[in-house]
Amino acid sequence: MSFVQSAPQLADPYRDDRVLQSWLARVLPEAQRRAAEPDFMALADYAQHAYTRQATTTPAEPALTQWDVWGHRVDRIELTETWREGPSIAATRGLVADGHDRALGEFARVRQFAKVYLYHAASAFYSCPLAMTDGVATALRDASNAGLRERVLPHLLSRDPATFWISGQWMTETAGGSDVGMSETTARREADGTWRLNGRKWFTSAINAEFALALARPEGNPAGADGLALFGVETCNGDGSWNGIAIDRLKDKLGTRELPTAEIHLRDTRAELVGDTAHGVRAIAPVLQVTRLWNAFGSLSTMARCLALARDYARRRSAFGKPLIEQPLFADSLAGWEAGFEAAFHLAMEVALLLGRVESGAGDERDAALQRLLTPLAKLWICKLGGAHRFGNRRGDWRDRLSRGQRHSPAAARCAGVPDLGRREQRAGAGFPAGAGENRHGTPGGSGRQLAGNRRRRCRRPGRRGCPRRDPARGHMAARSRARWRHIAGRRVASGYDLRAQHRCRPAGAARRLDAAPSKRFGLSEGVAAILRTRTRSHHRSVLTPVPPRHNVARMERSGIRARVADNPDCGAARLHPGYEACIPRRAWNSAT
Repeated sequence: MSFVQSAPQLADPYRDDRVLQSWLARVLPEAQRRAAEPDFMALADYAQHAYTRQATTTPAEPALTQWDVWGHRVDRIELTETWREGPSIAATRGLVADGHDRALGEFARVRQFAKVYLYHAASAFYSCPLAMTDGVATALRDASNAGLRERVLPHLLSRDPATFWISGQWMTETAGGSDVGMSETTARREADGTWRLNGRKWFTSAINAEFALALARPEGNPAGADGLALFGVETCNGDGSWNGIAIDRLKDKLGTRELPTAEIHLRDTRAELVGDTAHGVRAIAPVLQVTRLWNAFGSLSTMARCLALARDYARRRSAFGKPLIEQPLFADSLAGWEAGFEAAFHLAMEVALLLGRVESGAGDERDAALQRLLTPLAKLWICKLGGAHRFGNRRGDWRDRLSRGQRHSPAAARCAGVPDLGRREQRAGAGFPAGAGENRHGTPGGSGRQLAGNRRRRCRRPGRRGCPRRDPARGHMAARSRARWRHIAGRRVASGYDLRAQHRCRPAGAARRLDAAPSKRFGLSEGVAAILRTRTRSHHRSVLTPVPPRHNVARMERSGIRARVADNPDCGAARLHPGYEACIPRRAWNSAT
């Protein structure tokens, strides 16, 4: 056994990223791009350094020491090396501060999330507290407690590692997860006006944070979400001891194991009221909007890392007499992954640009509504798409860096609200009343199909048309959807490139670019409209306009999306073809015209 497979090497995440370079050159002003380029290159260099270090060190995890040798309760947490490096990198490179820098105008979020995209895969999920810090800073900007805002906000946005703070968000309890209205933590106001919190928080990520926002119910408030208030908590006292916080244990998680997530008890924890004594869930909503976009970019960063390693591995690994990159089937699979990644990249950057426009005042009400609509959708779809790719039987070893990435990937999809909650908020942002256009599964349309998923209710009787037992190809919608996706991904999708020929990207003249004229109907670029997949069949109703199919055809034409009749009547309903044309089944077109 003389052969040993060489490991894939990570290319420069910034200089060798064609998609990122192209997007920044097209959207970010030249002066801002040149000013930020030293940070981009430094983060890329750090990513390569961290990747090499992972290959030569044993995986480490945080450790909790609850008692010292003399029996004193200390609850001391020892962090990993990557986490000890995190504050310096985050502060000096402006990973949080850039997003709130008014001098950057509408491009502040673009510049910030380009850095997040480069840093996340190397951060050992230190990006998690940075996401919460960014969200908490956003929430505190409009807080009525001016004293708390003026004292804490400079720490959260500091570019000096010595004064930089990270923040947590403490909502999840044993009684209430996504339904935070069931929270049992209480708040008691003392005679001197201070507040004391008592209760149990079941999932507190980055327990080492210097600050946190916590939901608690003031004494006398009614049950339910409206009875909760939002409090700011400095986790430590002036002498370094915990502020009424007892750490029960660190979570033993599937992935993100370097992230210290704890179960804690609050025992007369000193806190300050952020705003009113009620409607705390509404006050913390900006945190969720920001952290969801961080989740999307985290998954995007992981996808970019996996694709870079897959390309290098395909050039190093030979099978059946030639490198994998020259094997047509593998090249086709790689092209499909590339296509999905590029679509996700452009959607995430579109949302970041919208957020920057809204926060800087350059956007209008349509931009604000669209940003609220697309943020949970981007988080849902990109996080579901962003799993690690396969590298043969080497994926089963936890020491392998790719296996660790796969174990991390589910975290972003669950964070900041489960997918069902995100879909409900997405529909509310679009102006739908509760339950409008939904079936018994709570999803739009008549088939129980998720907004960005590929699931259909199966037939229960073998004799009916479309039943999996009779005709699996027609009855199993997930298999059909995957086949359609592979068909599109092997050709032109979202980036304007032909990906069919051995993974080499060639310009496709007929394809329309993502920065094409925005849709008149929805205010979307046609590339984003492609991702939303406007439906025409009755069981694939439009996400944005749940109306009969014949009207959808006309609306697509009015919104600037070129519709054409499909030669194959069973081609599938209104998925957008290469060139961003709508594939309309012949019978649907006839019924509409």
